[in-house]
Amino acid sequence: MKRFLAAFAAATLLTACSSGTGSSSGSGDDQTLTIASVDQGSIEKVVDAFKAANPGVTVNLSTSGADQYQQQIRTQLSSGTAPDVMTVWPGNGNPGATYVIAKPGYLRDLSDQPWAAQLPDAFKQVAQYDGKTYNALFGLNGIGAVYNDEALTKSGLTAPGTWTDLLAFCKAAAGKGTPAFALGIQDNWVTQIALYALVATTVYSADKDFDTKMAAGQATFAGSPWTVAMAKYEEMSGAGCFQKDPLGTSYEASQTLAATGKTLGIIQGNWIIGLLKGKNPAGTFSMKALPATDDAAQFIMPAAAGAGYGVNAKAKNPDLALKFVNFVMSPEGMKTFNEAQGSLPTLSGAGTTVDPGLAELTSFVEGNKTVPFMDQLWPNAKVQQTMLSGLQEVFSNQATAADVLADMDTDYKAGA
Repeated sequence: MKRFLAAFAAATLLTACSSGTGSSSGSGDDQTLTIASVDQGSIEKVVDAFKAANPGVTVNLSTSGADQYQQQIRTQLSSGTAPDVMTVWPGNGNPGATYVIAKPGYLRDLSDQPWAAQLPDAFKQVAQYDGKTYNALFGLNGIGAVYNDEALTKSGLTAPGTWTDLLAFCKAAAGKGTPAFALGIQDNWVTQIALYALVATTVYSADKDFDTKMAAGQATFAGSPWTVAMAKYEEMSGAGCFQKDPLGTSYEASQTLAATGKTLGIIQGNWIIGLLKGKNPAGTFSMKALPATDDAAQFIMPAAAGAGYGVNAKAKNPDLALKFVNFVMSPEGMKTFNEAQGSLPTLSGAGTTVDPGLAELTSFVEGNKTVPFMDQLWPNAKVQQTMLSGLQEVFSNQATAADVLADMDTDYKAGA
């Protein structure tokens, strides 16, 4: 994994893109492909490039938010109404993840495709189920604090470099009437992002084997530094780090706040930069590690395979579906996706160009100072769902952090 991460030193990303949904009509013949995706603002560019490379092909594309998508995809697969190609997350963390939908036979085995054997071992682990590859993972993503450079300069403040600085930064920003970070947890998946950024340092800096210990029953959420991360998340809220009413703010609305300088930034994955530029094409945005201690040498950033694409085992047009996922994994397709989305390529030779704002993320990846997204190797999707709904309840004062962690432990121990 270290050799693989080091290979990203020259890798890169990002051109401006916009969010939204797109669709085109088709006749349903063997030249028509159906795709469902959560990659709003980037999948459209890949579809356009695919159609340009395959004249005569029609693509029916639908895009939606992650929460809505995850609720729908299992129902569509079980009822035989799912699209030919669909977003699939790595590992086992949510209802649309590889293990969850490959186990009942909903996904086509992609092990015989040329790119499958080339995936780095760390990616194979979360792209495979029972030794077979089901997920075309084209990009690596990280999580951190993304600042609106113009708004930050205008505020006269400096991006914080320690935990103490972060709290002071939040209080100063709030005092100027421009909160530090936009938080849109009306979409419950967003609740995990800032927490993961804190957990990376508070948990894994001191114990890189924490996941192994969890799997062996030697550690728990409630009895570990996860409690510290949860407390820091709540402390950030108390310090005014977020705008008013995060629970009433959608993911889309939070992008607008950060893009237009109503907040100084947003804590999100690097994919957010493309979306912010779509709302503010003249803007520049920089990602930095979110401080979780006063020792910057301990900082770790979450970075892992992002969502990829799987092929419906009962696809109406399987040949065209395979052609599309192979295009996604080709140098041309991967470069198009990476630069539009703001992700690093999973295979060498893509020629992706890095956005200058991602220099710190690239440095952390290159220096092996990253940890995978926490949910990817949890034993079932329920753990994450409990965490997401629980965090919303914490923000609405209906539950405590201790309650949420205890419930997560219960679901984790239930196994697969």
